[in-house]
Amino acid sequence: MSHVLVTGGCGFIGRHVTEELLENGYEVRILDALIDQVHGPSGFQQVMDTADVVRADVRDKGAVREALKGVDAVIHLAAEVGVGQSMYEIARYVGTNDLGTAVLLEAMIGLPIRRIVVASSMSVYGEGMYVSPVGHRLGYIRRDVSRLAEGLWDPLSPNGEQLLPAPTDEEKPVDLVSIYALTKYAQERQTLIFGRAYGIEAVALRLFNVFGAGQALSNPYTGVLANFASRLANGQPPMIFEDGNQRRDFVHVRDVARAFRLALERKPAAGHVINIGSGQAYTIAQVAMLLAAAMGTPELAPEITGKSRSGDIRHCFADISKARELLGFEPRYHLDGSLESFADWVLTTEAIDRNAEMTRHLKERGLMS
Repeated sequence: MSHVLVTGGCGFIGRHVTEELLENGYEVRILDALIDQVHGPSGFQQVMDTADVVRADVRDKGAVREALKGVDAVIHLAAEVGVGQSMYEIARYVGTNDLGTAVLLEAMIGLPIRRIVVASSMSVYGEGMYVSPVGHRLGYIRRDVSRLAEGLWDPLSPNGEQLLPAPTDEEKPVDLVSIYALTKYAQERQTLIFGRAYGIEAVALRLFNVFGAGQALSNPYTGVLANFASRLANGQPPMIFEDGNQRRDFVHVRDVARAFRLALERKPAAGHVINIGSGQAYTIAQVAMLLAAAMGTPELAPEITGKSRSGDIRHCFADISKARELLGFEPRYHLDGSLESFADWVLTTEAIDRNAEMTRHLKERGLMS
């Protein structure tokens, strides 16, 4: 496979995937709608000199069919991203993510495309894996809304026992608690079903929290680390929901880009869903303090709101054993060693703090306590 179409290739992850592919001898064509919320006014300029860019919506079948001409493989990244926003801009998320994927797959029918790799999300898991006091693994846990109203954030077992969060592997049942999660699961299922039906090798990568230079700092739905960076760059403390002890896995965008290339190249990956994370867990409060120190603003301690949002989960971090086995994937850029370079980039980038706008939208719709 030498010629790859990257949908969403002008976005944060897409630009790094494009760079990874070009550095490894691939020809790349990009299809991207270049919406302002994600890219701002200069998104097109960032890639137009290095790859063939087609500006079009992934739901435009004619444009998609044209973009597919002559390619051997597809990396499908085009999607609306954000749990909170998906809960009130439902048609937008379902339209772009699910209908967009359907249009892409339909346009591929009859073309000599050998492999497609689709970006899924850790959000499909809902809560991560837990272990009971006697060592039983529990893959389907939900928090009680009445307990959240009392500020009791940690989920309990069906018997009311305290639980220990554990690494989440791909065998954990999905639990779709947001519209965004629903659309990402539909994207991966469509792709794998299509691949089996048409003899095209299909791979779905479930990405955990991706960070690195190039994130859309002015988009409050782009991810927690970019959110914190935007606040700190504007002299405001990071705003944390619940108590800050929720745990997440942060994976560097360069590692993610390499994972997509490996998913194109490694034969054993075909037909599989694979976690892409760092395999390490950090509390959200810990991340906020580490980033504040890296940005030279340690005095901006995080603001713990004690509030919850619809669709939020408590703990989820990756078991990446399958990525190691099928892709030969090993993270190279861990959070602890990468925050200073990320902070340096943030301090040279315009970041508009839109957290208040996001909070207002959620409160107006009853999606935040």
